[in-house]
Amino acid sequence: METFFATCPRGLEDVLSQELQELGAKEVRATPGGIECQGPFLLCYRLNLESRIASRILWRVGQGWYRNEEDLYRLASSQPWPEWFPVECRIKVRIIAQHSPLKSLDFATLRVKDAICDRFVRATQSRPEVDKRQPDIQIVVFVDRDHVAWYLDTSGDPLFKRGWRKVAGEAPIRENLAAGILRLSGWTGDQVLLDPMCGAGTFLIEAALMAKGIAPGTGREFAFRHLRNFDQTAWEQLRQESMRSTTTDGPAVSIVGYDADANALAMARKNLQGLGFEDIQVSQVDVLDVTPPAPEGFLVTNPPYGVRMGDRLELQDWYPKFGDLLKQRFAGWRVYVLTADSRLPKLIHLAPSRKIPLFNGPLESRLYEFQMVAGGNRKSARQAKQRAKN
Repeated sequence: METFFATCPRGLEDVLSQELQELGAKEVRATPGGIECQGPFLLCYRLNLESRIASRILWRVGQGWYRNEEDLYRLASSQPWPEWFPVECRIKVRIIAQHSPLKSLDFATLRVKDAICDRFVRATQSRPEVDKRQPDIQIVVFVDRDHVAWYLDTSGDPLFKRGWRKVAGEAPIRENLAAGILRLSGWTGDQVLLDPMCGAGTFLIEAALMAKGIAPGTGREFAFRHLRNFDQTAWEQLRQESMRSTTTDGPAVSIVGYDADANALAMARKNLQGLGFEDIQVSQVDVLDVTPPAPEGFLVTNPPYGVRMGDRLELQDWYPKFGDLLKQRFAGWRVYVLTADSRLPKLIHLAPSRKIPLFNGPLESRLYEFQMVAGGNRKSARQAKQRAKN
C-alpha cells in the first residue's frame, strides 16, 4: 500500500474525504488543506483522473527527522531518486513549512535540490535539469518542527486546470472549488441548477461534468507519466472505463446561466461549446430581473462583486435588492452564495442556515446557504437579531 496526500482548497476537506473514499482510497485522514490516504499505486491514476475537488495528488516516498538544513541534505541524499524518475526529467523542489526551525526556506530548498542532483551524479554520472516553471517532476517537501516528509507530485499542473477553459473572466472561481461547492450544496444532477451571475460559466460546466459523469481529468496529461513505474496499459484501461461510465446519451440536465455582461456570456458560450454542452442555457439577463426557471431548485453563484471587482457603496444598494429578489421569487429554492464580503447576510436581510469558510485562491470567503422556504427562513436580519435576544 502506498501513501498519498490530496491537497484541496481550505474548507473542502470533508467533501474531499467523502469523494476519495468513493474512488477507493483507504485509511482516509483529514488534515487542514488536504487528505492523507492509502491504496495501491494505481489509485493515484484514478484520483488524478476523477477527483473533482483535489488540487494535487502527492505520493509520499519517504520521511524522517531533522534539525537543520544539513539534515535535510543528508536525508535527501539517502533517497533513491533515480529509481523513481529518470535523469532526463526536469525537476523543481518546493518546501512547505509549518512551525519549522529552518531560518531560510530558500537555502533549504537549494540544499535539497543539491542533494537530489548529487544522488543522480553518483548513480548516473549526470544531473537533472532544474526548471521552476514547467518541471516534469516536482518534489514537494513538508517540514514541521522536527519531521520531514518527501513527496512526488503525480499531477503536474494543478487539477483545477481541467483543460476545458478556453477563456476566463477577470476573477474566475477555480474549477475544483466550484465542484466542491456543488457537493456541499447537495446538488445531485437531477434538480434544476441556476447561476444568475454565471460569468465564464464555471459552475455551469462543473455541474454538467458531474451530471454526465465525465471525469474532470479526461482532457489533460499528468506528471505520473514521467515516473519509472508508470503502467501505460493500466492507465489506458482506466481511461477507457471512465469514458464508458459517462451518461452523455441520458436525459438533458436542467442547468441554466444568466449574466448581464455580454462579454462574460460570450466566454461562457465558448467554453460550453468546446465541451459540446449545447443543452445548457445561457442568456443575457440582469440578476435583478431573473425569473426562476422552475418552481424549485438550486441557485449557486459567486457574485462578481466585492474585494476585487466592486465598490462597497454600490454593494450597499445592491445587496438589499438581491435579497428582495430571493424572497419574492425564489421560495422553494436553496440558495448558495460565495462571497468575500462578510456584510452580505446583514445587507440582504436574510439569516443563513449555514456559513462555511472557504478560500478562493488566497481570498478568504464564505459560502452562505439560504433555504428559501415560504414562512420559514425568509426572515429579515432584524427579526433574526430579535430572536437571538429572546
